[in-house]
Amino acid sequence: MNNAPARGRFITFEGIDGAGKTTCIEGAAATLRDRGIPLVMTREPGGTPVGNAIRSLLLDPANAMLPGTETLLLFAARFEHIHRVILPALESGQWVLCDRFIDATIAYQGGGRGMPIERITQLADWVHPTLVPDLTVLLEIDVGTAVHRISGRGDADRFESEASAFHERVAAMYRAQAEREPQRIRSVRSDVSPGEVRARVADVISRWLET
Repeated sequence: MNNAPARGRFITFEGIDGAGKTTCIEGAAATLRDRGIPLVMTREPGGTPVGNAIRSLLLDPANAMLPGTETLLLFAARFEHIHRVILPALESGQWVLCDRFIDATIAYQGGGRGMPIERITQLADWVHPTLVPDLTVLLEIDVGTAVHRISGRGDADRFESEASAFHERVAAMYRAQAEREPQRIRSVRSDVSPGEVRARVADVISRWLET
């Protein structure tokens, strides 16, 4: 008899900086815990000691780097993250809620930096050839509103410090991805109160669980 636990589900959360992903993830986690679902919450870049070190390099405004360097560092952090955190959790039956994954790389490095999508796809095929999120919640917000939110946080990181045009390109790529994969990527407007965002996310998660 096979007593191995059922594989967990992989849910990712995406959106431009300032979209409110932290509030979104908290709402999703509460919805799943209410249903008795064991879960792990993590983020990218990061999630491991190596990933967190790479995160510090990537976010430090003092570290100017080429788009290719940035992309390779993100995939290096992701490789550690997948094999040390994400896959072990999924295989043990836990659900994984992850702040950013491959869609962020396509949006930020592809849309924002202009890296060829084919290069990003090649790296993804090597680093996680079979790992695709079961569900992705995309928070959509006007860039001006997001930039205003960021300005109230204090010191901005290297991505948050980019001009509005960069964030517009990122947002446009996210929208294009959502149009290409409407079954996996569910959009939620986040230019409302935190409570309303949590309610909208809970509704998306609940309806997805019923399909």
